[in-house]
Amino acid sequence: MTIPIEIPGLINYWIVIVLMMIGFYIVISQGNLIKKIVGLNIFQVSVFVLYISMSKIDGGAAPILDEAIKNYSNPLPHVLILTAIVVGVATTALGLAIIVRIRDSYGTIEEDKIINMERDDT
Repeated sequence: MTIPIEIPGLINYWIVIVLMMIGFYIVISQGNLIKKIVGLNIFQVSVFVLYISMSKIDGGAAPILDEAIKNYSNPLPHVLILTAIVVGVATTALGLAIIVRIRDSYGTIEEDKIINMERDDT
């Protein structure tokens, strides 16, 4: 006997898992520092989708007091995600600025080449 699985209700969580694994794979498999930043951003987007998916309530309304409304959605996760997006943009900009400085110093943005240059200097 098979147990029916409600796929449409869980699709957001499957998207989160796929995005997390894609981002994590890019970070650990790529030697290019720009690609690592892109992987971190994909991973970060998966966390955003997770928080927003968990905060949605079926039939929930905006938290405006009214006697006709019984279910309210909590706005706090959405506010936290907006803050996280701003922090994510700032850290991405900082990471890219550091990568520019690394390229100026070493002439490359490939992690393996930078490590080999550091080993040769010692």
